[in-house]
Amino acid sequence: MTWLSVAIIAYFLLALVNILDKFLLENAVNSSRAYTFLVGVLGMVVFVLAPWFLRWPGIEQFFFNILIGTLFPLALLFFYAALRKGEASKTLLLVGGAVPVFTLIFSLILLNESFSSRQWLALSFLLVGTIIISWLPEKQNFWYKALKVLKINRKKAYKGLILASLAAIFFSLFFIGSKKAFNNQEFFSAFIWIRGGSFMFVLLFLFHNKSRKKIFKNIKKLNTKKGSIFIANQGLAAGGFLMQNYAISLTSVALVNALQGVQYVFIIIIGVIATLFFPKFLSENISKPIIIQKIIAVVLIAFGLYLIAYA
Repeated sequence: MTWLSVAIIAYFLLALVNILDKFLLENAVNSSRAYTFLVGVLGMVVFVLAPWFLRWPGIEQFFFNILIGTLFPLALLFFYAALRKGEASKTLLLVGGAVPVFTLIFSLILLNESFSSRQWLALSFLLVGTIIISWLPEKQNFWYKALKVLKINRKKAYKGLILASLAAIFFSLFFIGSKKAFNNQEFFSAFIWIRGGSFMFVLLFLFHNKSRKKIFKNIKKLNTKKGSIFIANQGLAAGGFLMQNYAISLTSVALVNALQGVQYVFIIIIGVIATLFFPKFLSENISKPIIIQKIIAVVLIAFGLYLIAYA
């Protein structure tokens, strides 16, 4: 499989994960620290691959891997806190739209990445397409309607937008750091060490009395049904995250993250399917202005994909 195919599959899986994250935060694990802790701990499952892929990278690379690993749970902490404190639909779109922009900026500054004129053109189409989809009127975007169907409470809080921006910055730095690690080490070995760094970071939550109480309280609240949904969602997240990182190891991190708009295309497709088969529960807006906006965004993203595929 090419990096492009891997990235597209990754964003499909991550599109499914995001909505379940919000549902679980409201109905199962209602603490951003507890949720981040559980995600970090479950991420250690990747260590089953250690006997075959883990290699000692040297002391300098080891500490670099651990440092980069801490950025991911930090980003998750801000992201989940934003989902709880802010408008979920705005949070999901803000983070999704901002990460590719920050990643492009950081890749030019920190990685000295360079792009051909064709790749710059593709990046432009992908980023503009993503921004257009992100700027759909709030009540017309898929996340708003899905959250309403799931009867998830929505709150207006500017603090959520600040937290979402911080999440986007830390996600971008994490991907930049991961790319640097993948450039100097075997992919699976670096990936395992980085996950180890994430695990070490979330363990620090247990030393904070309030955080520790919240974590164990939320774990006790998880019943079989909610626990199963959480595990299934983390399975999807692990698959999407692994494939996204593998795509990053194969090509430019900015190009991979610029494909974020593909995730929104999948969301539109899900919305159309929901409108056709479950119109009473979830339906997409079919007004002329919204249709035109969505078509323009999809065409821009599709053209960007074409330019990347045949660059």
